[in-house]
Amino acid sequence: MNSDQTTRMATLSGAMAILLWSSLALMTVFTAALPPFQVLAISFAVGGITSMFAGSHAVGRLRGMQQPWPGFVLSVAALYGYHALYFIAFRNAPAVEVNLVNYLWPLLIVVFAAFLPAVRPQPAQFAGTALGLAGVGIMLGHDRGFSFDSSYWVGYLAALGAALTWSTYSVLNRRFRDVPSSAIGGACLTVALLAGITHLTFESTISPTAGQWLVLILMGLGPVGIAFRLWDRGTKHGEIAVLGTLSYAAPLLSTLLLLLSGAVSAHWSQAVAVILLMIGAWISVRTQGSRPPTR
Repeated sequence: MNSDQTTRMATLSGAMAILLWSSLALMTVFTAALPPFQVLAISFAVGGITSMFAGSHAVGRLRGMQQPWPGFVLSVAALYGYHALYFIAFRNAPAVEVNLVNYLWPLLIVVFAAFLPAVRPQPAQFAGTALGLAGVGIMLGHDRGFSFDSSYWVGYLAALGAALTWSTYSVLNRRFRDVPSSAIGGACLTVALLAGITHLTFESTISPTAGQWLVLILMGLGPVGIAFRLWDRGTKHGEIAVLGTLSYAAPLLSTLLLLLSGAVSAHWSQAVAVILLMIGAWISVRTQGSRPPTR
């Protein structure tokens, strides 16, 4: 497989991660009665354990989870830090504004990617990503618009911190492109441990029902286990600017899933958001295919 094919396959892997993440909102609805860090601990434990089986045999599995300490610290800090800040934000500010601030991370990925030595995002890719952000903004604020109240500054800062954490991780992860994606399993297990400690310290344990256990396992297998491995591969070897644009599909597709499940009502803003995302994604992907290859 040549370099161009490797890049395309890695970009496709990142896009598949985004597709899996779009199911997270619907799964969260079914686990809303459970404490957030308990959900985090269980789902990451499932994701970490399944990642251990990425190797062909026991020795291969253990070797596949090894990585340099800087890469391990980056993964753990990003995975735990992002979700912790995300939960803090939702507890201290209105959900609509928190969602909008949090979804600055795809745009920040494109911006930060410009500082990578072998990546040169094109102006059209910035425009495509901005269209995705506009679509999310219209979809989230169609009821009452946006009103950033200074009394919620803790939640807003936490949401901004979450956006900065995930976008920085996605770009810096490229520095560890020689580390196999199966190594994310060790980071997931560490995050599960940290989340478990946080849960036992600050939350009260609630026994999940059989249905909630099923959802937690599916969450750990898909949006956590498989998705993080795919995203790891995409950010290390794929077109990072294109993935930044495509990332806006996650909130839009998750809304459509909620709509199909009856959890939310249909609104014209959802159609506008989908149209803007499709235009933005087309601009970004078309630019990728037409520009000369980078070194």
